[in-house]
Amino acid sequence: MAKYIGPVCKLCRREGEKLFLKGERCFSPKCSFDKRDYAPGQHGRNMSRRRKRESDYGRQLRAKQRARRVYGVLERQFSRYFKVASQRRGLTGLNLLQILESRLDNVVYRLGFASSRPEARLMVTHGHFIVNGRRTDIPSMLLKDGDELSVREGSRKLTYFKNLGDVVEKRSVPAWLERDAKTLAGKVGRLPERPEIDGSLNEQLIVEYYSR
Repeated sequence: MAKYIGPVCKLCRREGEKLFLKGERCFSPKCSFDKRDYAPGQHGRNMSRRRKRESDYGRQLRAKQRARRVYGVLERQFSRYFKVASQRRGLTGLNLLQILESRLDNVVYRLGFASSRPEARLMVTHGHFIVNGRRTDIPSMLLKDGDELSVREGSRKLTYFKNLGDVVEKRSVPAWLERDAKTLAGKVGRLPERPEIDGSLNEQLIVEYYSR
């Protein structure tokens, strides 16, 4: 299973904004973006200045790259998601965002069981979650209306999950999901509407990128 294993703070710097890929660290003084808010590399400072003169293609590319990095999806898989989204009824851009939001690792993150999507992905790959009564270790699994997930019984003995209940209650959960903080379980009530998805993502530019 392929995944990005490089320094994630550089991804935030390349996009010119925090992508919150390291959970709580992104809110602390240790955040690298707060110290160096320009693009990585030898010419990073100059690249930041040139962003003001980006072409249409450059803006489309950055919108696509930002969405990929936020959800932790590699290029080939992202292209496949776009193809599926374009074949569904409705707006292609919204369909794409709904597919990304319905990934198992993202749902675990949205439910508050992890402080970041990379952390949620790691917990899923370690087999800590059950979906519809079956243990799964596939972060890219797409959930649909009515699907239920919970922490595996054997994993509840781990220190992380023992202390997770109090932490979860402090984290908000979107309206399209249902959560039981005491039993560490959740359910997909429906697909998210556009206002319930990250407003900084520009799906129209992504559609334009793939429509070239």
